[in-house]
Amino acid sequence: MIDFSNGSVFKLSAIHPQEIGPAVAPLMIQNEQIVACFKAMRDFVVFTNKRLIAVNVQGMTGKKRDFTSLPYSKVQAFSIETAGTFDLDAELDLWFSGLGKVRLEFKGNADIRQLGQMIATYVL
Repeated sequence: MIDFSNGSVFKLSAIHPQEIGPAVAPLMIQNEQIVACFKAMRDFVVFTNKRLIAVNVQGMTGKKRDFTSLPYSKVQAFSIETAGTFDLDAELDLWFSGLGKVRLEFKGNADIRQLGQMIATYVL
């Protein structure tokens, strides 16, 4: 599992789905659509209308990748923390049944409120 928290140097930044969509397209099911994509240095996360896909790019060449699928149907609770004046990053915490808490940290310019609203749409 990707650890995008706890002092991570690289925060997630929004990117266009066309940049990483082809990497997750083979994993997607019928009627599943990409909603938002975020990337750190090499690792990235993709929010679809059904789940969160976390991709951990491994090795020197980056050809080895770990894909972790986290379905919204297993989310028991979630929280968002907006960026502040001195704390410039935003955070999304998701609590998954049987897994526990997953934290994603975003650069302050990420629209965390919109992301929270999107999660609420699929979870509630």
